[in-house]
This record gives sequence, C-alpha cells and structure tokens, in this order.
Amino acid sequence: MEPSTNIGGLPISVLGMEESARMLVRTALRARGQNALPFYSTSANGQVIALAAEDPDFKQLLTEADQIHADGMPMVRLSGYVASEELSERVATTDLVHAVARLAQKAGLRFYFFGATPEGNRRAVANMRAQYPNLIFAGARDGYYKPEDEAGIVAEIVASQPDILWIGLGVPREQEFVSRNLENLRGVGVIKTSGGLFDFLSGKNSRAPQWMQNAGLEWVYRTMIEPRRLLGRYLKTNPAALWQIIFHSK
Repeated sequence: MEPSTNIGGLPISVLGMEESARMLVRTALRARGQNALPFYSTSANGQVIALAAEDPDFKQLLTEADQIHADGMPMVRLSGYVASEELSERVATTDLVHAVARLAQKAGLRFYFFGATPEGNRRAVANMRAQYPNLIFAGARDGYYKPEDEAGIVAEIVASQPDILWIGLGVPREQEFVSRNLENLRGVGVIKTSGGLFDFLSGKNSRAPQWMQNAGLEWVYRTMIEPRRLLGRYLKTNPAALWQIIFHSK
C-alpha cells in the first residue's frame, strides 16, 4: 500500500525523490510479463488542488491513481503543520524523470514519451538519450491526435512494450486519457502523468533558479516567462489551493 498523507483533500505520497524513483523502477521490473494493470502515478500542485476542490469529476480522476506526488513547495512547507505526516521534499516530475532514468538505464527499463508537439517530443527524447546513453526508448509520439485515433495509439503503445509510460498531455487531459484507457494499457508497468515535462526536457521551457524553486516561487518565474497564459491561472488557483491545504488537510 502506497504510504500517503491527506493534503488539500488528496492522498499525497510521503516518499521522497530517490525513494519514489526506486519504487517506480522496482514496480516496473516486477510487472514484466504479468499483463497486469499499470501502476498509475500522478502529481498535484496548486492548480491541481484548486481544480479538484471545484470539480468533483476531476477529483475522482485523481483518486483513481495509485500514487499522487507533491509537486508544489507550499504542500511540503505546510505539511508539518496541517497533515498527519510531514513531507520530506517536493517530488517534481521534471526532477523525478532524471532520478528514474539514472536507475532505468542500469536496469534495462524501457521508456515511452507520449505528449507535446512532434518537434518537442523529438527533442525531449533526443536530449534524454544524449544525457543517458544507455536508456532504452520503446517508442515516442506527440500528443496531437484525433479522438478516433486514440484506440490505435493505445494499441501501438502496448505493442512497443514500455516499462514506464510518461504521458504529457496537460491537466486534466492526461488524467482523462488514463481513466479511459487504463484497462487497455495492461502490460505497461508504470504510467506517470507528466504535465509540461517534455517542454522542459526539449529545452522549450527553462526551470526557475534553484533558490526560487526552494522558496516555492517557481510559479513566479514561470509567470514572468509566460504572463499571458499563466498570470490569470495563478491569481485564481494559488489562493484557492492555499485555502485547501490549510483547511482541508489531515
């Protein structure tokens, strides 16, 4: 059973970065040849917590996951005051993918990157291959497709036999995709929803300086980079998420 604590109304994993990476790799290895349902891991940040609070259907999608990582520093900082168990660190997917890749290339695990634009996906795969020469990619494809093509895409993914499927379609599209297709993804060891991961791996987006990440201010940096897209979102979701974390954790 995944160890978790309730933060903002969601069961949040208490595992740290390296613990999470080792667990995902072990889980993927055990799943080989089993034709079992994938272990489904997703993440929560301020946007996700706020959306889950106002949309019961989206919250239901999140609770279908086997694991929810804390991808927000306010969750980590406040956990010691509002939750039954304090979180040791933020587990951002942009960092987790590297922690998993270091172990995966030694274990011979196969990645599949699904999402982003065709060029963004290609660059993300190329950059990961350059950084981890022994990492195996079972396949990759972009996240732009017609609804009627989805079943074929799922079949292609399963046929490629990935151990870990990273899905970067954005919230809530990626959670909806997993919910629709989990049964048909049997044989895939682990699914990790990844938000905008591939935009970072491709070099399209840059990470905030480490001090801003540590201070929980990465959202400020991202707003400076993409003010039109993100300013309104953060002004709405940050206060709502903070309210949920303070008053709906246990």
